[in-house]
Amino acid sequence: MTDLHQTPSQTVGPFFGYALPYDGGDRLLPPHAPGTIRLHGTVFDGAGEVVPDAVVEIWQADAAGSVVSERGSLHRDGYTFTGFGRAAVDGWGHYSFTTVKPGPMRAGSSPYVMVTIFARGLLHHLFTRAYFGDDAPDPLLQELGERAATLVAQSDGEASYRFDIRLQGAEETVFFDYGVDAGA
Repeated sequence: MTDLHQTPSQTVGPFFGYALPYDGGDRLLPPHAPGTIRLHGTVFDGAGEVVPDAVVEIWQADAAGSVVSERGSLHRDGYTFTGFGRAAVDGWGHYSFTTVKPGPMRAGSSPYVMVTIFARGLLHHLFTRAYFGDDAPDPLLQELGERAATLVAQSDGEASYRFDIRLQGAEETVFFDYGVDAGA
């Protein structure tokens, strides 16, 4: 019997920036809604250059820390918070979301936004988290030591947080591998 293995994913190139984004994908809530924040940043490659054609997705709990079960992630109605957003970076590698600061999902943890990055040259999308610098430290962040700083969005204004993503290099963002059980 031959042992079969999965073949590698194929890089799909720079179509991400125009094929995946959709109207309102960067607005999990309208900018004028009470309690909204801006989560934004720049995607950099290993040489420190901006990545002008990446797509960034976020998944998050609501302000109370509840996982959202509302429908409508791809068809925004202008007021329902769905917990999901998708934005293409601009030519300068910058992305921005209008959302709410999530609450912690369980006792003893800090709130975070799950971030997924799609870009040319990546065989698989990357997963990371954006924590907020003004919250109590999370046990995961404590385990990471000084590398934890790559997961912390910094306040850069009223209700605004900057979270830069570095794909490689000395200041590479910590990425997570959510592997699938080989026996499943």
